[in-house]
Amino acid sequence: MRSYPQALPALLAVSALLLTACGAAPGAGSGPSPSGGADSAGTSTSAAAGQAKESLAPSPRLVLTHDAGITVLDAKTLKPVGDTPLAGFNRLSPAGDGRHVLVATGDSFRVYDAGVWTEAHGDHGHSYAAAPRLTDRAFSATKAGHVVNHAGKTALFNDGSGKVEVLDPAALTDGLKTGLPATSTYTAPDAHHGVAITLEDGKLLVTLGNEESRNGLALLSAPAGDGGQGRTELLRNEECPGVHGEAVAGKETVVVGCEDGMLVYRGGAFTKVASPDPYGRMGNQAGSPASPVILGDYKVDRNAELERPTRISLVNTDTGTLQQVDLGTSYSFRSLGRGPGGEALVLGTDGALHVIDPTTGEVTAAISVVGAWTEPDAWQDPRPTLFVQGSTAYVTEPAASRIHAVDLKSGKIISSTDLDHVPNELTGVTG
Repeated sequence: MRSYPQALPALLAVSALLLTACGAAPGAGSGPSPSGGADSAGTSTSAAAGQAKESLAPSPRLVLTHDAGITVLDAKTLKPVGDTPLAGFNRLSPAGDGRHVLVATGDSFRVYDAGVWTEAHGDHGHSYAAAPRLTDRAFSATKAGHVVNHAGKTALFNDGSGKVEVLDPAALTDGLKTGLPATSTYTAPDAHHGVAITLEDGKLLVTLGNEESRNGLALLSAPAGDGGQGRTELLRNEECPGVHGEAVAGKETVVVGCEDGMLVYRGGAFTKVASPDPYGRMGNQAGSPASPVILGDYKVDRNAELERPTRISLVNTDTGTLQQVDLGTSYSFRSLGRGPGGEALVLGTDGALHVIDPTTGEVTAAISVVGAWTEPDAWQDPRPTLFVQGSTAYVTEPAASRIHAVDLKSGKIISSTDLDHVPNELTGVTG
């Protein structure tokens, strides 16, 4: 069960990103007093979020952590947009609205405004850009864990209490003006390092386990009762030892990894895709709406302190079959991604981004991006990290304090830039 250092809330005013001239956008002002469990971080005193500028088109941004805080980059130019000091080891997850990022600091999920968004106006939209900022809003947590976006909802899992909070990310912008958006809640019978996934019909999938072990997945009804809080268990499967991670194939096929295979939920039923080895762990996965195949890692040494596998798994959720591909190089849990057409992507320790046909298992390309590297012993330590947004794969290179953008259509590096800090976690927003 992982733990998180206590973060010290702080916020540094940053300069606004001025794109094309227009009036200040709605929803950009700072919020009032904090709610949730985090202390107030204050708000930017420069031309920050209160002076947004309209842009010609959505302006995607990247958000990365380092040992001094959080840095935001323009995803197209890789130029820095803002920097926020925040002590401690902090984890990043998209909030699900294309604008905000949730920062897991241990005792809360803090709301970070990446400063770009688009407002729909009938048959068109207006896009805006402002300075990024750490807001004074936070969802209180006990060992803040996984954040999962699916079916238009975002589920937050508290490892220390088993509490799950589900919110509509679209309500974040308006909700931050007066507090936090409303959430429905569920608390698992026992606290554990878990995950929850919302479904299109409002039902909830949640892991089963306690602090000693984890063994499966339960399906809960849509919320009902006062405030929409009550849920009833409808179905469970306890044949997934060491359950970890989650991914979605296509529209609504959800998988979690097990120490002996992968557990699949689809259409009201659980099925198991077994590993060919007695211990064949697929604890980290990456799914795609364009493919029924889930990309996963594959580890076979139960007693290893750190196994560095060279095989990856491809689980076809339509056929219930498992295919393994030996890449000839190891990788880490931050190496897995999917391309816009469902391509399986693996960033190897040989420094190459391996592109794999998920159906045939053929390695169709190996794009050299960074220097050869070795996975560090501590999972919190920086290592080259892959993040995919649209048809661009972003790869950090901690050894050189650099980040690279790879065009997946051409298979070429289209831009690179030096960073002021050694990058660790990486995510992004679409704007």
